[in-house]
Amino acid sequence: MNRIQRPVLTFLLFLCLATGMVVGFNSISVEGGVNLGQPETEIPATLFGMHLHHVATTPTYRTDPPITQLTPWPSVPIPTWRLVAAYVEWFALERQKGEWNFEILDKSLELAETHQVEPLMYLGFSPRWASQRPEEPSAYGPGKAAPPQNIEDWRNYVRTVATRYKGRIHYYELWNEPNGYKRFYTGTIAEMLELSREAYQILKEVDPTITVVSPSATGDWGSSPGVEWLEEFLRQGGGDYADVIGYHFYVMPGPPENMMPLIQKVQAVMAKYGQNHKPLWNTESGWLGDQAFSSEDKAAAYVARSYVLNWAAGVQRLYWYDWDSSSGVKIHLTHSDQETLTPAGVAYAEVQKWLVGAHMRSCESLSDKTWICSLERDRGETAWIVWNPDRQLRFRVPEEWGVNQVWNLAGDQQLLSGNQIEIGESPLLLKYSNR
Repeated sequence: MNRIQRPVLTFLLFLCLATGMVVGFNSISVEGGVNLGQPETEIPATLFGMHLHHVATTPTYRTDPPITQLTPWPSVPIPTWRLVAAYVEWFALERQKGEWNFEILDKSLELAETHQVEPLMYLGFSPRWASQRPEEPSAYGPGKAAPPQNIEDWRNYVRTVATRYKGRIHYYELWNEPNGYKRFYTGTIAEMLELSREAYQILKEVDPTITVVSPSATGDWGSSPGVEWLEEFLRQGGGDYADVIGYHFYVMPGPPENMMPLIQKVQAVMAKYGQNHKPLWNTESGWLGDQAFSSEDKAAAYVARSYVLNWAAGVQRLYWYDWDSSSGVKIHLTHSDQETLTPAGVAYAEVQKWLVGAHMRSCESLSDKTWICSLERDRGETAWIVWNPDRQLRFRVPEEWGVNQVWNLAGDQQLLSGNQIEIGESPLLLKYSNR
C-alpha cells in the first residue's frame, strides 16, 4: 500500500464508522453507492463511444428538420463509433435482392480509419423485399422491423458484409432494441434467437477474431421491460451467440445515478444464466423526451456522471446518443452547426482526460448523497472526483488527500484555497499538481 492510499483508507473508514455505512474497498456496498466492478482494470479510451449520423451522408429519413449538410468530424476524441442510424442498415445496403450499395458504409469506414476510430457495425432492419410483413409500420418505414421471411436472405446479408469488411470491422451488434414497443423489432424472441445464432456462426466462420454483441434491449418500464426481454433471451440460450452483452441504460427523465439499480438488475440476470464473465456494454444512452434541460451546466453534469458511474458499476463501454442531434435528443453536444461544442460536448472531452488511463479504486455515495470516486494512475498519482447530485454544499477536503488543484468540466483549474470547496451537480476533479 503506498503512502497516499493508507491515509485515504483511514479517512474513509472514519466516515463509515461515523455514518454507519459498511464498506469493502474495491467492492463498495453502501446504500446509494455502487459495487465497483473492475478496480484493477485501466480505464480504456473505448469507454467513450458515440453515435454519428451524418458524417458520411445527408439522407433525410428520421430527421426533422431535414439534414442538408454533412456533419463536420468532431473536434474531440471519438474512440469508438456505433453505426446505428448512420444509413448502413440492411435495407440501406441491399435495397433490392442482390443489388448492393456500399458507398456510405465504405465512406464511413474510411472516416473511421482516418481518425483512428473503432467502428461497431450494426446488423438489422429488413429491406421490404425480405420482410415477413412488408407493410407493417416501423421507425424506419414499412417492413423494416419485421424479421426476414427467408433465413437464407439474412445469412447472405451477414456473410456478404462480414466478407467484404474482413479485417476492417472487428465488432458487430445485432438488432436495435428488440423490446422497443414495436418500433424497431416486431418478431418473437425465438426468431431473434435464430437470427443471432445464424449471424454469430457466420461471423465467426468469416473471421474468428470478430466480437459479437447481443441484441440490446432497453429500459425497464412500460409494457415491454428490457430486463425481462433479456432474461428470456438468455433463458432460451441467446448467451451462446454473443461475446458481449449489450443493453441501453436509458433512465430519463431521472439522473444518471438511476442507472445504478438498472445495471445491477442486468448483471443479476447475466449471472443467473452464466453470462457474468462476459463484458457488459451500454451501447446507447442519453436523454430523450419532451422537456428541455434547465441549464447547459446540468446537461454537462449528466454526461460526466454517466461515464464515471457506468465504469464504476462494471460497464465497459457507453455509446452516447448522440453527437449530431437527432430528433428528441435533449442533451446536445454541439450547437446547431453540428460543430461548435456545447458545455456538454466540452464535458465529454474533459471527463475523458480525467478517466482514460486511470484505475478507479473506489466509488461511493455518502449519507448526504455526496459521491466520491478515487482514481490512481500507474505512476502513483491519485485524484478524486466529487459531486452531489441533489444540492450545493461545502465539502471538506481531507488533508490526507494531499491535493492542491481543482478542475471543472469546462477544463478550468484553480488552486485549492483552504480545506473546503463548494460542490454540486457538476463533478469536480481534485488532484495534486506541481505546475
